[in-house]
Amino acid sequence: MASRDIWQALAVRDFLWLWIGSLGSSFAMNMQIIARGWLVYELTSSPIDLGWVTMSFMVPTVLFSLYGGVLADRLPKKKVIVWAQALNCAATVIMAVIIFSGAVTFWDFLWFGFFNGTVLALSMPARQAFVPELIPERLIFSAMGLNTTSWNLARIVGPALAGFLIAVIAGGDKTSTFGVGVVYIVIACLYFVSAVTMLFIGKSGRAGVRRKADAWRDMKEGLAYVRARPPVLGLIVLSIIPFLFGMPLNTLLPAFNNDVLGGGPDDLGWLVSAMGAGAIVGSLMMATMGDLRRKGTWLILTCIGWGGATVLFGLSEQLWIVMTVIVGIGWISSWNMSLNRGMLQMQVEDRMRGRIMSIDMMSHGLMPLGVFPITYIAETYSVGTALAASGAAFVLLTLLSVLFIPSVRVTDQARVGRKSAAERKPRGAAAQDVGHGAVPGSAPDSASVIGPGGAAESGARIEARAADRG
Repeated sequence: MASRDIWQALAVRDFLWLWIGSLGSSFAMNMQIIARGWLVYELTSSPIDLGWVTMSFMVPTVLFSLYGGVLADRLPKKKVIVWAQALNCAATVIMAVIIFSGAVTFWDFLWFGFFNGTVLALSMPARQAFVPELIPERLIFSAMGLNTTSWNLARIVGPALAGFLIAVIAGGDKTSTFGVGVVYIVIACLYFVSAVTMLFIGKSGRAGVRRKADAWRDMKEGLAYVRARPPVLGLIVLSIIPFLFGMPLNTLLPAFNNDVLGGGPDDLGWLVSAMGAGAIVGSLMMATMGDLRRKGTWLILTCIGWGGATVLFGLSEQLWIVMTVIVGIGWISSWNMSLNRGMLQMQVEDRMRGRIMSIDMMSHGLMPLGVFPITYIAETYSVGTALAASGAAFVLLTLLSVLFIPSVRVTDQARVGRKSAAERKPRGAAAQDVGHGAVPGSAPDSASVIGPGGAAESGARIEARAADRG
C-alpha cells in the first residue's frame, strides 16, 4: 500500500532527523514571512517595496545556487547544512537586536534578505540531494511528499503563531515593533534547533566529485546535463512558471489583507495558515501516490488549476470566498511542487544530483521577473487586479509551454540506463518488495509520455549522444 510508505520513510532514522530539522527551519521561514511582510508594509505602505524585499531574498539564488550545487557534490552535505542553519541563527539574532532598538529601516530587511538568500542558495542543494542518500529509491516520492508536508505544517502553525504574537504583544498598536522582535528571537531559536538535529544524522553525505576539479567546469557540466536530457529540462521549465506567476500571491498577501480585507497581523497569519492547511493535504496526497500514472499530465493540469485559482482569488472580496480559494491554492500548489520535485529526483543520476537541484533552485530565483510586473499593476491599479493578471499569465504560459516546448511533453520519459530500485537490490530484497506491491524492473510511467513517440525517441538519442561524448 502506498500509504504504508509514509511510515516506512519516517522509520529510516537518518531521514527522520533530516525531516525534523527541515520542519524547524520551515517554521522559522514561515514565521519570518509574516513578521517581515507586516513590518515592511507598515513602514512603507508600498506593494513595490514588498517586491524589493522579495527580490533581495531571491537574487542570491540566481547568483549562488550553481555553486551551492558544486558544494553539495564536493563537500559532506551534513556539514554544509549545519553551518547554514548556524549562520541563519546568528544573523536572525542580529536582526532582532536592530528591531528591538527601534532603529529598523526598510534597508535592514534588504541586507538581511540578501544574506538569508545567499545561505539558502549555498545550502539547499545539499539538503535536497541528501534525501536520496538516506532513503530507498522506491520511497523517494513519499520522502518528497513528507518534506513538503513539513513545510506546509509550518505554513499552518507558523504564520498564525507569528501574527498572534505580534498582535498580542503590540496590544493593538500598529506602530509597535516589539512584537516583531520577539518573533525574530523565536525564529533564531528554531534555526538553532534545526542545526542541532542535523548532528544526529549518522551519514555525512559525502559525494564522488573530486575536490581538485575545476568548479566552473562542474557547473558547466550540470548545465550540459540538463540540455541533453529533455525530461529534466521540461521539469525545470514547469517549475519556473509557477515561481514567476504563482508565487506573487505570497508577496502581495500582506497588501491584499490590508487593502482588500482590512485585516490585521493576526488575520494575515490566518490567511497564510489556511493556505498551509490546503497544502498539507496536497503534500500528503503526493506522499501516498508514488505509483500515480501519467505524472507528467497531472503536473501540467495542476499548473493550470493553480493559475485559475489565483485568478479567482484576485477577483474575490468576501472573506469566506477568499479563505475557501486560498485553501484550494495551497492544496493544488503543494501537490504540483511535490510531484515536480519527486519526478526530478527520479530523473537525475546520483553524481549530478546536487548540481541539478541547484539549477532547479536557481531557476526559482527568476521569481522577481514575475513579481515586479505584478506589484507594479498592484501599485497602479489594485492588488486584486494584479493577482488576477498573475493567474491568467500563469495559465497562458503553461499552455504555450506545452504547445511550443517539446521537453515539457516528455517529462514522464524514463531515464536511459536507469535501473529500478528492485534491480539494484539483491534477489531476496527484490522479492520482499514484490510482497509490498512493487514490480521488479518497472520504470516510472515510461509509456505515458505526453506527445508523439518521436519526441521521446529524440530525447533518448540526445541522451545516448551525451553518453558517447562522456
